[in-house]
This record gives sequence, structure tokens and C-alpha cells, in this order.
Amino acid sequence: MAIEFGKVPLERALSKLGAASRSRTREWILAGRLQVNGRTVRDPMYQVTPEIDKFAVDGKPVLRDEWIAIMLNKPASVVTTKSDEKGRSTVFDLLPAELSNLHPVGRLDMASTGLLILTNDTRLSAYLTDPANAIPRVYTVTVKGRVSREELIRAGAGVMDAGELLKPSRITPRKVSEKESHLTVELTEGKNREIRRLFLALGHEVTKLKRIAFGSLKLGELQPGQYRRLTREELEKK
Repeated sequence: MAIEFGKVPLERALSKLGAASRSRTREWILAGRLQVNGRTVRDPMYQVTPEIDKFAVDGKPVLRDEWIAIMLNKPASVVTTKSDEKGRSTVFDLLPAELSNLHPVGRLDMASTGLLILTNDTRLSAYLTDPANAIPRVYTVTVKGRVSREELIRAGAGVMDAGELLKPSRITPRKVSEKESHLTVELTEGKNREIRRLFLALGHEVTKLKRIAFGSLKLGELQPGQYRRLTREELEKK
């Protein structure tokens, strides 16, 4: 998952670093107070690379937030959001206050469990969720009833639902009986509730859904509700 750092307008750069709002940055630029790599820049649209370029205001270096990314084993019955209008528990109720500035990379619905990445790096989250990058996400899935070979072929070819093509990059049966089927499903594009919708279109209700891998990251032995910090090296492994 090697991440390429592209350029953004200067007025957006400091907000991406968690150092200042876009409006405050623009004020500094227009007042001639903001320096980039030691040179005063007065153009808000001047292109910079936030992760590489050095910024200062009135000659004093701009302090940026510490880079943070974590992997959480999301349990069932919590929602992947900062707050919930229905008063339900959120993933942030599982984290200490100092991690409240993170945002989830994609989502897992309330009933789904497993690997969830949270970070304060907006470029990282955009890279990981961009369908063009085809970052694989692997899930273990349990559905009601026997999933037939014909249904697996149909799922592999893709199923249309609400105007969207639902098509896993890989689907592998692990254990099948008349009562239920256990499968491993790999996606490279995270459409809303894609796996649940896919199997429902095939006539099977999903009863368990757990994400066990995201790119090179594996959930491993991390227990439900627990989290651990990630390194840049982990996230950049291919």
C-alpha cells in the first residue's frame, strides 16, 4: 500500500496536518505571514506537499499533530461514527479521549465486526478508500441456507442491486450445510452494505460478517473492543 504524496493548495495544507483551519491559513497567507520552505507565499492556491514541505508563521515553525493510525477490532452493537443521533454506542466510546480527533477509514455497519482503521491522516484514508487503488478487504461471512455452486458463479459474475453492480473480487466457500454456509469474501471497493446486499439478492441472509484483513493488515489476535497503534511501515507494505 505505498502511498504517493500529491500536492494540494497551500490554504488546505495546514488543515490536513491538523495545524490550523483553512480560513485561518488563508488569513496568514494574504497577510504575508506564512512561509513555505523559508519563503513567504501570498497565493492561497500555491501547490505544496503537506507531508514534506516546511511551514512557518512569522518565522516560527508550524506545529503539526502527531501522525496517528490505529487498528480497532470493532465489536457488534457499536456504530462507526463520532456521535449517534439515536444515542447508540460508537467506536469512539471504546477509545481514550486523546484519540477523539481520529476518523474511521470507511465503515462497518452496526452488526458487523472486525478490522477498522482510524487515523488523523486524511490523505491516507482517501488512498485506502479510493476504488482506483483496489485495496483488498477480506471478510468471513456466515449466511442462512446452502449457497450453491451456481449461486457462487452468479456472485462472481456480479449481481445488480439498486442500480449498482455488486461484484466481489474473490469468494470462497469454507463450510456449507443446509442450515448455513460459511464463506470468505474479498472486496476491492466498499459499496454500502455490499456483502449483505449481494447475498440477499441471492436469497441468503447474512447472520455474521467480520472483516479480517485490509490490504496487508491482518486482524490477528486482537480482541473485540481492543485497538493497537499502526506504523507507517505496516500501512505501506504491499
